[in-house]
Amino acid sequence: MQVKNLTSIKSISAGYYHSLALDNNGIVWAWGYNGYGQLGNGATTNSTVPVQVKNLTGIKAISAGIYHSMALKNDGTVWTWGNNWYGQLGDGTTTKNAIPVQVKNLADITAISAGGWHSIALKSDSTVWGWGYNYWGELGNGTPSVYTLAHVQAKIVLK
Repeated sequence: MQVKNLTSIKSISAGYYHSLALDNNGIVWAWGYNGYGQLGNGATTNSTVPVQVKNLTGIKAISAGIYHSMALKNDGTVWTWGNNWYGQLGDGTTTKNAIPVQVKNLADITAISAGGWHSIALKSDSTVWGWGYNYWGELGNGTPSVYTLAHVQAKIVLK
């Protein structure tokens, strides 16, 4: 079944109950369950057709988590929206957002990935940073905790 009203799409990402698409113009589209604002259109009502994520242009990468979404801008900044129970939005709070917010104190990012309840980013200096749920050590910093509001650097050990 073809998704309605989407053309010129260059990447996609599927979350738990929502999906994202990035078009060739750097615009992000979202559809599905929206109980936590993970569609990024300023509402929390579900949408069975794609809606444009508000206030977000110049995007080069997207990633969908369980109930949150991420976008990487061409300028290397990271933007997140949706559920924030464990600080996975990286804005220093645990408050959900139905429109994108910039991850604080994080720049020069080249790749992103939204986990279930955490988020990670790759910097241009090849370091990995994460924030959000860390009970099982998802952030890779060697110190498990229920959650981490500030992003922490993962300790990568190559053997």
